[in-house]
Amino acid sequence: MDVLRVFNNNVVLAKDGNSEVILTGRGIGFQAKPGQHVDDAKIVRRFVPADGKDPDHMAQQVAGIPPEIIRLVTDAMNRTGLKEQADRQPALVLALSDHICGAIRRSQNKQTIEYPLEAEVRSLYASEYAKGKALVDAMNTYLGGALPDCEAVALALHLVNAGFSTGDLSATYTMTGVIQQILTVIEGYYGINLDQNSVNVARFITHLRYLFVRIHQHEQLDDEPEPIVESIKTSYPKASDCANKLAIIIKMRLDANLSQAEIAYLTLHVARVTSHAAESHENNNINA
Repeated sequence: MDVLRVFNNNVVLAKDGNSEVILTGRGIGFQAKPGQHVDDAKIVRRFVPADGKDPDHMAQQVAGIPPEIIRLVTDAMNRTGLKEQADRQPALVLALSDHICGAIRRSQNKQTIEYPLEAEVRSLYASEYAKGKALVDAMNTYLGGALPDCEAVALALHLVNAGFSTGDLSATYTMTGVIQQILTVIEGYYGINLDQNSVNVARFITHLRYLFVRIHQHEQLDDEPEPIVESIKTSYPKASDCANKLAIIIKMRLDANLSQAEIAYLTLHVARVTSHAAESHENNNINA
């Protein structure tokens, strides 16, 4: 591999075949010049930009993060079952590392932060929140408990955000608010309470998350035969009407017109989640 650009003593951009890679290692960039061969013995980590990420921008971001923090985050991910994501999504490692740098600074300055939508994150993204908490616990074994528990919320959002190609959390914050609004609308429309800890609601939320990813990537489902779409509307008229109301919300909040196929699948999920909620409500009344 040959050096393309030196960012500091510990970070270089290099050419590896037809790809550009970011290499880190103590002293790897010291007195290095473009065109020189990289000293393989100094390579500690390599980041391969993906999803159209600009290599220079990513390398600049790596250069601004202390290497020990990147190592800490990577080790914590490996210890908490996130090794595959650490290897496959370098942008996620950098986002988490950058956040941890800020969290450590806040801790040193005795600053506290309250994250918006904390209750929603705990409820809507239970799996990611559990992983975020595990990451905080793992890193605190090295940091002496410097990270407060609330940082699990932010780390969870970064894990959710990894499903998007955007580099910031704005889309994830918006998605979280929209999901909560959708659940509230369904509850009001059907006059029921949805148990956000139930398996069926969790499946519905998963469907919404993948729907928002498709919207973000401009890859909505649109190949369902019209007779099937019409059959779903006829079979579940109330759920279909509710799904159309949800489509209006998505249009207003995300500026995206849902395809008829997406609305049909949304109808099926609404019918399923409300049916189970109604059954649970009836059973509770019987047992009362």
